[in-house]
Amino acid sequence: MAKNPFPNLIKILIIMSNTILSKDSGPIIPTTPLVTFLERVQQTALKTYGHNKKGFDPKLYVDLSLKQNLSITEKAFDKLLINGSVSVKEFDEFVEKYLGGADEDLVYVHPVDFVDEPQDFLPRVKNSEVRRWALEVHSLWKNLSRKVSDRVIDRPEFFTLLPLKNPVIIPGSRFREVYYWDSYWVIRGLLASKMYETAKGIVYNLISLIDEYGHVLNGARAYYTNRSQPPLLSSMVIDIYNQTGDKDLVLKALPALLKEHKFWNSGIHKVLIEDAEGTTHTLSRYYAMWNEPRPESSTIDKETASKLTNNCKTQLYREIASTAETGWDFSTRWMRNGPDLTTLATTSIIPVDLNAYILKMELDITSLANVIGDDITASSFTKAFQARKRAIDSIFWNSDMQQWLDYWLSNSNESKEVYTWNASGQNKKVFCSNFIPLWIQLFNSDVKMVDEVVQSLQNSGLVCPAGIATSLTNSGQQWDFPNGWAPIQHMIVEGLVSSGSEQARLVAEDIAVKWIRTNYAAYKKTGTLHEKYDVEKCGDFGGGGEYGPQTGFGWSNGVVLAFLEEFGWPKDLKLDCP
Repeated sequence: MAKNPFPNLIKILIIMSNTILSKDSGPIIPTTPLVTFLERVQQTALKTYGHNKKGFDPKLYVDLSLKQNLSITEKAFDKLLINGSVSVKEFDEFVEKYLGGADEDLVYVHPVDFVDEPQDFLPRVKNSEVRRWALEVHSLWKNLSRKVSDRVIDRPEFFTLLPLKNPVIIPGSRFREVYYWDSYWVIRGLLASKMYETAKGIVYNLISLIDEYGHVLNGARAYYTNRSQPPLLSSMVIDIYNQTGDKDLVLKALPALLKEHKFWNSGIHKVLIEDAEGTTHTLSRYYAMWNEPRPESSTIDKETASKLTNNCKTQLYREIASTAETGWDFSTRWMRNGPDLTTLATTSIIPVDLNAYILKMELDITSLANVIGDDITASSFTKAFQARKRAIDSIFWNSDMQQWLDYWLSNSNESKEVYTWNASGQNKKVFCSNFIPLWIQLFNSDVKMVDEVVQSLQNSGLVCPAGIATSLTNSGQQWDFPNGWAPIQHMIVEGLVSSGSEQARLVAEDIAVKWIRTNYAAYKKTGTLHEKYDVEKCGDFGGGGEYGPQTGFGWSNGVVLAFLEEFGWPKDLKLDCP
C-alpha cells in the first residue's frame, strides 16, 4: 500500500474509535474530509436532478475524484451554492471543471496469468456447448481486471479509492472497487481458471488492509473504513495454499488472520451468553463503527430515517451500517417488523452464519499454523474452534426444525456483560443462512445429521426451480424472496458434497444444475452474468433493494466455474431451462 498522505490520521482514528461514543454508545471511525465533501456533492446532485433522474445512483458521487486541492474545490462549491439552488447546467459545469470521473481511479490491466484455455480446464465438462460457455465465463476475468491508477498512488488525498498495490478483480457495474466477501468466490473461480497469481494478489491486497486498519474493509474505499464484511480471508488463503502449496503466502497471511480474529472477538463484536445449562459462551455479531448515513447511500439513508427523531435516527444509521457489514443489505432477517426498514436491529442479533465463518477461520488458522510448524498457535486455535463449536450447538441449533437459527438478544438498547439464553430468542423464521453451517467440516462430517438437515432444507420452501431462495418473505428487499445469490448456493452445495452423504450429494447436484441453467439462460438473453437471480423463474435475474440490477459479475462467474469444476456436465444433459 502507498505511503499514507496523512501520517497521523490513522493513529488519531484509532484513538477516536476507542474513546468517542455516540448517543447509542458505540464507537465511531470517521471518514476523510474528501468523503464528507463528496456527500455534499451527492446531496446537491439529488436536489438538482431530482428523484426522477434516470439511474440516479448516490454512490457515483462519492466515487468521484478531485482535479484540484480540496480547499480550492470546496471554496468553488460554496460559491456555487451561495444562492441556495443550483441549475443543472451550473452543477454539470462544476463537476466537469473540478471533479474527475468515478472510473478514472482504476485502469484496465490484462491479468498476467490469463490464457484463453487453461490446461486441464474443467475436465469433467463433456458437453461442447457448456464448454464453450464456460470459456466465455472464464474470459470475463479479463473484463473485470483492474489496477489502481498511478494518479491514486501519487495523490491519494484526491481519491476515495484506497491505493492497493496488486491488480484486482472488481464485481462489476457500480461496484468499481474490491469487496471483501465477494473476493472469496472470485478467487474460487480464478482457481478453476488456474489464475493463481491473480488470486494471490487479491489476498495480499486484503492483508494490506488489515495491516493498515486492523480489519478487512467492506470495500477498498475511504468511506468503508468503519465496517467489515463476512470474514472469509482465511478461506481464501487455505484454498489457494491447497492448490499451490505456497508456504510464503501462509507465512504472510497468518499474522493478519490473527489480527482479524481479534477484531471479531473483542469489543463491540464480542457477545457473552449463558446457555440453559449455565455455561457461558463467547460468540460474535455484526456491529459497524458508524452511526451516520452511509456516505455511498447518504441520500437514501436520510430519506429512510426522515420520520424518526434524532436519537432514533442515530440508532437506525448504526443498524443500517451494521447490516451492510453482514453482506445482506437488506433483508427482513434483520428487522423487528419485517416490511419496515426503520426496524433494523442487526446489532441485537447473534448471526448463525457469522459464527460459522469465524469457526471456519479458527479451523483454517489451526491448519495454516500446522503448515509452518507454529504449534502454539495451532494448539490455541484448536481450543478456540472446539469452544465455538460447543457454542453454536448450544445457542443456535434447533432440533425440532433441524436447522441453526439466529439468536435475538433481549433489551437491545442495554449492553449486558452476559446475556441469558432463552428458547424464545431463536428466530424460527426460515432463511438460507439457517443452513450455512453445513459448509463447515465440523457440521457436515456427521452423515446422519446431514441427511436430517437435508430433509429440513427440502421441506423449507427455499429450494426453488432455479436455486435456493434467500428467505420466504417477499419484502422488496434484495436479500429476500425470490432472490437467490451465488455465494449462498455455493456454500450450501459445497457443504452437502463434503458430507459424504449420497443423498446430500444428489440434492447438491440438483441445486447446482438449476443454478448453472439459470445463469446460462440469463447470459444468453443479456450477454452477461448477474449479481443475483430470481429463483422462481429459470433465466430471470433478481431485483429489489436500493439500486438496480448489476452485471459483471465477480461472484456469479466464480460460482459457475466452481460448480462446473465439481460436477462437470454430461454430454447428453441439456443446458437450457427445462
